[in-house]
Order: sequence, then C-alpha cells, then structure tokens
Amino acid sequence: MTKSPQIVQSSGKRKSAVARCTVRKGAGLVRINRRPLEIFEPVLARQKIQEPLLMVGGKWKNLDIDVEVEGGGIMGQASAARTAVARGLLLWLKDSSLQDMFKHYDRSLLVNDPRRKLPKRPGGRGARKRRQKSYR
Repeated sequence: MTKSPQIVQSSGKRKSAVARCTVRKGAGLVRINRRPLEIFEPVLARQKIQEPLLMVGGKWKNLDIDVEVEGGGIMGQASAARTAVARGLLLWLKDSSLQDMFKHYDRSLLVNDPRRKLPKRPGGRGARKRRQKSYR
C-alpha cells in the first residue's frame, strides 16, 4: 500500500494568469486567494473551477485545497486555477483512471494552454485590425 503524501503542490497557467495549488488533509475546504469557493464570483468562473472537483466525486471531501492566482483576467485565472486543482488532485489520489477521465473530458485540465495574445502591429488598432484604405 502506498502512503499518501503530507502535502502536494501543483500549478496551472492560462494566458498571463498563474495559479499555485496546495493540497493537504483537511475538512474539504477549497479556497481561491483565501476566499471560499462557495462565494467566489462570477458564477461562471466558480463553475469552471469546480469541474475537476465534481468529476472526482466525494474523494476530495477530506482534503483542503488552497489556490493562489495572480495575473490575467477573471476567466484566465479561473482556467489556471482549474488546471492547478486537477493536477493537485491527480498527484494526491494517484489514480490512472482519473487521469484518463480528465484527458477524455478536456485536455486543458492537465495541460497548460499555450495560446497567447498576438502583439499589436503598426498600421492598425490591434494585432489584426487595420485602417481602411480609400482610393478616391
């Protein structure tokens, strides 16, 4: 029988948001930047972070999960936190079927999203938009 670790740390990234997750034995508390997940706003971001917890079932009820997120916007932070939580649960539970389930549901639960914003270029307002030409 393998002995479960005392503490597990994992991280997740999305755009410029970076999330660091700590998993330890506890009473089933999940905190995002020291705020309980139950009161985390907006609701869509909360639901996004809860996805890996719902997929695991009740196995996380005896764990405390603390996530520190910085950088980026609200949804980027939610995606980064979601990846960090999924990785932390995977490291703690050591279940290969769980890894297959995460991959089948959404690959970004385990892999950081490499997409980044294109830099702004001259001749327009952004990366792609250009000023219109008039020949008359």
